[in-house]
Amino acid sequence: MKTEELKDLYEKFVMNTYKRFPLALSRGAGARVWDSDGREYLDMAAGIAVCSLGHAHPGVVAAIQRQAETLMHVSNLYYTEPQACFARLLVENSFADKVFFCNSGAEANEAAIKLARKYGHERLGGKYELITMKDSFHGRTLATITATGQEKFQVGFAPLPEGFKYAPFDDLPALEAAISEKTCGVLLEPIQGEGGVRIPDKHYLLGVREICDRYGILMILDEVQVGMGRTGTLFAYEDSGIQPDIMTLAKALGNGFPVGAMLTTDKTAAAFQPGNHASTFGGAPLAMAACIAVFEAIQAEGVLENCRRVGAYFLERMRRMQGHQPLIKDVRGKGLILGMELNIDGAEIVKKCMEKGLLIITSGAGNVLRFVPPLIISENDVDQAVNILEEVFKTS
Repeated sequence: MKTEELKDLYEKFVMNTYKRFPLALSRGAGARVWDSDGREYLDMAAGIAVCSLGHAHPGVVAAIQRQAETLMHVSNLYYTEPQACFARLLVENSFADKVFFCNSGAEANEAAIKLARKYGHERLGGKYELITMKDSFHGRTLATITATGQEKFQVGFAPLPEGFKYAPFDDLPALEAAISEKTCGVLLEPIQGEGGVRIPDKHYLLGVREICDRYGILMILDEVQVGMGRTGTLFAYEDSGIQPDIMTLAKALGNGFPVGAMLTTDKTAAAFQPGNHASTFGGAPLAMAACIAVFEAIQAEGVLENCRRVGAYFLERMRRMQGHQPLIKDVRGKGLILGMELNIDGAEIVKKCMEKGLLIITSGAGNVLRFVPPLIISENDVDQAVNILEEVFKTS
């Protein structure tokens, strides 16, 4: 079906909740996608940090096919082998002791918020308040837009749930000052993605951990965007020398298959008992098969090392571009989450890049170009992307 036909169908039948690009994508392979008219694009967005192994990774495709022929879904009232095996993989490779499975990052953060409140009710004398960071992003449900420290996502949805306060990101004194007699935990992203690819001081997470320990409250890390290898380690917290009490994952967990997870310690997990939380589709065999294949590929195919090497090369190429391009205010990144902050709005840059066969997105106030490509990209892919960017900047 051609692009214009699809646009007509969307306008007639699909609710208008996205400002879509005039582009209909029909297939993908590796770091490239093709539109319905057959044109090829280098995908430096990867479904917004989802397809970390690239599109149509053969191992993931094969795992889904095998599982679909065996058992796609049963209720969580029963045990299934794929769920148990993937939970073991996550626990054995992280700080956690227990895992709860769901279907998205927002659901994982909802679960974390509920668990923190239940823990506060049972262990902290009824404390229920969470401190989150300004410019954060945690999802689109009512609770997670409230946790999100950006008013633009909250407009029109009042009254919002109570029990959330905001502190500036990367500001330890301000965080400590925000703690009250009601605070049960701190929820934050190790790197703010939607907030503008903001990377904190290298000692920031350690400081947050120390503050949480001092006040006996929970430290909750939202690794929905940066977990599963995006920063060059399996989980972003690994570089900081700390361990959270709760961590949320989604996006790259299933390489495009919808899945989310909340990981936590035995001590914190004990606050949840049967009936406190659930998900009909969470941890279904089909999703778990995809996740196991993703995990095995990351470990066996040198994905983390490639992320570190190519990410460093990408950052250096962008810094060289910054040296002779006055529209670029700053470049920053870790692994393969990179941001290019501009002195202008980035929407026109994104549009012109798309016209030249490069898919990128913006974040922050719209003036940060965000690059979250598949973790399998090469230096040649980076060169192609940077060359297109340089061509676009010459006409902007």
